[in-house]
Amino acid sequence: MNRTFTLATTTLALAALTACGGTPTTSAPPDGGTADASPALSVAAAFYPLEYATKRIGGDRVEVSSLTKPGAEPHDVELTPREVAGMTSADLVVYLKGFQPAIDDAVANTAAQAGFDVTDAARLTLAATDDGHDHGHSHGDDDHADDHADEDHADHDHAEDDHAHDHGEEGTDPHFWLDPTRYASVAEAIAERLAEADPAGADTYRSNAARLSDELTALDKEFSSGLATCPHRDLVTGHAAFGYLADRYDLHQVGIAGLSPEQEPTAAQIRDLVAHVRETGVKTVYAETLASPALAETVAREAGVTVEVLDPIEGLSDASAGADYFEIMRANLATLRDGLECSSP
Repeated sequence: MNRTFTLATTTLALAALTACGGTPTTSAPPDGGTADASPALSVAAAFYPLEYATKRIGGDRVEVSSLTKPGAEPHDVELTPREVAGMTSADLVVYLKGFQPAIDDAVANTAAQAGFDVTDAARLTLAATDDGHDHGHSHGDDDHADDHADEDHADHDHAEDDHAHDHGEEGTDPHFWLDPTRYASVAEAIAERLAEADPAGADTYRSNAARLSDELTALDKEFSSGLATCPHRDLVTGHAAFGYLADRYDLHQVGIAGLSPEQEPTAAQIRDLVAHVRETGVKTVYAETLASPALAETVAREAGVTVEVLDPIEGLSDASAGADYFEIMRANLATLRDGLECSSP
């Protein structure tokens, strides 16, 4: 099962997000540290959700840099020699093993002692192929689809390791941050790792993580309430990034592409998906930020439905520049409620 959110354009400027060690304007400043104090730790975060959480938790005690530039597709990130060299001087490298192979390699080769993999805390329980394809079409590249076409159409429970070479540990869906409860677990783990590296700041890190966790709990309640009244439960998304969101809020994701936007479907799979949209009464197909809308537009055009844009929050885009995780998630919720024709809770 997968979930999709539509990103309504948001323009709130959050200067604190762009400053090292800054905290969002939606929250009180973190305890401990001062604006003019030298950071106790230097942290490299692999991509935006990890960067955001680390900044919120670390506050002024931690200088955070991102290994994925704004506007870049995190799945395809490649590191420059300078960026790899920078990892060697970091006190901590926060990453998700299996999501970005270039970062996995750099950690293994140059920063093994500093590496902190959040996989266990993220509770990656969804297999890469848990995409809810009750209509029977498969994902992946053409060769993969040809190899497994018969079993895809005969059995809706796809083999769990079909995409193990593409994402996550043992073929799991990596997009945990779209479930606020999983994101909170990762935030708590980051706080403990920071406390281990900087015992003097332990109380600060744990206090900031608790504050962030409270905000994520409130966000989770907003989604539960906001999506409870939707008559349509199918989310047709540009790629299968919304599984944890769908799983959390009882939605059914149908990804046009696989877990990576590069895992494009065959023409036959597109026809199958268009038929599914027509048969189930889906009103909206969701394209995504940081990925081409072409596939979503093709499916929507053939099925005679509309296209909206969701943000999987893998990284910041031009549309979301200046916004933070919470603003983007709430914009996604508004888009979902519109596309799923939800009534007022």
